[in-house]
Amino acid sequence: MRPKIYLFGDSITEESFGDGGWGASLANHFSRSVDVVLRGYSGYNTRWAVKVLDKVFPAVEGGDGGDPLAVTVFFGANDACLPDRCSAFQHVPLEEYNHNLISIVSFLKKQWPRTQILLITPPPIDEDGRLRYPYTENPSGQPERTNEAAGAYAKTCVAVARECEIPAVDLWTKMQQFPDWEKACLRIWCHGPLLPKWII
Repeated sequence: MRPKIYLFGDSITEESFGDGGWGASLANHFSRSVDVVLRGYSGYNTRWAVKVLDKVFPAVEGGDGGDPLAVTVFFGANDACLPDRCSAFQHVPLEEYNHNLISIVSFLKKQWPRTQILLITPPPIDEDGRLRYPYTENPSGQPERTNEAAGAYAKTCVAVARECEIPAVDLWTKMQQFPDWEKACLRIWCHGPLLPKWII
C-alpha cells in the first residue's frame, strides 16, 4: 500500500487539484511514491471542520496501510470573515479558532501518532479585489474580510503550531514579501504551483 498525504482545508484546498493548483503540483511531485488525497471543503471554517473530523478521517483508514506521511491543515480564511459583514455566518472568533485548531491537531495526533501535521495560515486579503469580484451579494459596499483580520488569524495559527510542536507555513507573511502580491500573485499563490515549494 502506497503511503498517503492528506490535504485538509477549505476551498483553497478543494480547488488545489485544478490546473496548476498546489495540490496537483504535490501529486505530480510525489507521483511515483505517495498518494496525495484531497479533503477540501469549500466554505468551511474550523468550527465546521471539527464537527466532521471523524467522518473525514475515519479510524479504519489508519489500518489500511499505516499512518499517512503527512496531513496539511489549511483553515482560517473563512474563520476570519468579519462578524458584521455579509459573510458573518462563516466567522469564528479568534479564541475559538485557536481552540479548534488545537482540537484538529489533537485528533490527528491521536488518530495517527507518527504522522507529520503541517498547519498553513490563511493567505492575505486583497480588499479591493474582494469588492471588485464579490462571491456573494454585498449591499454594504465594504469588504467582508480584511487583511488585518486575516493577519491576526495567521499569527494565531503560527502560535498554535508552536504550542503543538509542529511546523507551520506562514502564507500570510510569505506572500506579502513579494511586490504587488495582491494584484499579481493572489490567485496563483493560493491555488498555484509555488506553494508546494514551501511545503516539501
